Amino acid sequence: MDDVESHLEHVDCTKLFFTDLNGRLMNLSVNKHKMGDVFDNGVGFDGSSIAGFGNVEHSDRILMPDANSLWSVPFEDETVGFFIANVLNEEGAPASVDPRTILQKIVERAKDEFGFQFRVGPEHEFFLLNGDEFALTTKRGFPSDVHTDQAGYFHSTPHDKGQAIRQQITDLLGRCGIVYEKSHHEVTPSQHEINLECTDPVSAADRTLLFTYVTQRIAQENGYYASFMPKPFKEHNRNAFHMHLSIQDKEGNNLFHDDSEDQNLSTVARQFIAGIIKYARETSVVMASTVNSYKAYVVEKEAPIVRGWGFRNRSSMVRVPYTISPSSTRIELRNPDPAGNVYLQMALLIAMGLKGVREQLHPVNPDKGSNYDRDYKMKVWDERFLPRTFYEALVEAERSDFLKEALGEKLYANFMTLKTQEWEDDRVHISGREQRQYLSV
Repeated sequence: MDDVESHLEHVDCTKLFFTDLNGRLMNLSVNKHKMGDVFDNGVGFDGSSIAGFGNVEHSDRILMPDANSLWSVPFEDETVGFFIANVLNEEGAPASVDPRTILQKIVERAKDEFGFQFRVGPEHEFFLLNGDEFALTTKRGFPSDVHTDQAGYFHSTPHDKGQAIRQQITDLLGRCGIVYEKSHHEVTPSQHEINLECTDPVSAADRTLLFTYVTQRIAQENGYYASFMPKPFKEHNRNAFHMHLSIQDKEGNNLFHDDSEDQNLSTVARQFIAGIIKYARETSVVMASTVNSYKAYVVEKEAPIVRGWGFRNRSSMVRVPYTISPSSTRIELRNPDPAGNVYLQMALLIAMGLKGVREQLHPVNPDKGSNYDRDYKMKVWDERFLPRTFYEALVEAERSDFLKEALGEKLYANFMTLKTQEWEDDRVHISGREQRQYLSV
């Protein structure tokens, strides 16, 4: 606590951050001089006003900051003391609807049951757009000058207009002690990617909250708008949230690597992959958790469409990247997007894989060639594919015993209530496209 207080002497304000069940970033400002009381008792708040946390009859919740999660974030006009908080119920026990607690429990269970320790490295993609949220959403369609550039994959300045913004983001994260691995312009105009070094799952999820906050704030300070919306543009690629994962034993050995196996991929890794493939449809509503998310699952736009895996294959849902280093042997899950709740996404990635290990599953043969080039006879309901609509994902989740077990009954019920209402709101919405297409009937 003394170390925390010494850090807080140099900040201008202190904020506690957490997510609602949708994954939206929430925060509460607290008096930095009162942090001793906050660590003892937490801070009460109205859970019924946070999506998925409670109803008005049982709404009292407590935010409890994690002292180990403090970052001092030095923006131009102020330094923010940034804490991640767990959500407790009114008795002071971990709330059954807290996404961070779910991830912590699944990580701990894997360690106790198998001795597994995970390393996770997400890829952060976002659009850097002209204007602000109000200007972009109140107009009928995006204005013609919404894009900040027309650059493409790996393009350099002066074509890449966001390079300076990415540099500001990585510089600020570096001053928080967070190391980035690479940063570049993505395939789509105005789209960018920043990858941070791998770490344990809870830290990676916490760091994602900080990344989102820093990215959106720096963009705003420079007169831009940073969006993590999955699919803003029909004709362009989506924002993805690829997650790279490996498992280590207690000695730090990579359990996904085995010299005696084909392409050095271990039995444990193959079982883990098989679990992901088996439960991918049931968990899709968490990995791709908005109506807009499913507009991205189309051929040749770099989002996976088939439940499968492959070596080096970027059309595969689960990809095994090429590496010559045993310590770098890993898998990459490619179907999630950044609109979801990062704690639940990471929790389910691990839970699916562990289920495959427990059941000693064996994956189907790896994908050969591009999944986009196969001549599929398309059906409305096809379990070879990931769900192609939000409704289809909801049906799979509603039928899933696995999802209920992994999330816990209370969080599962609250999450499904939120998502079912989101689907219903969209189902009855009359779009401009519908009016144009059917008004003349």
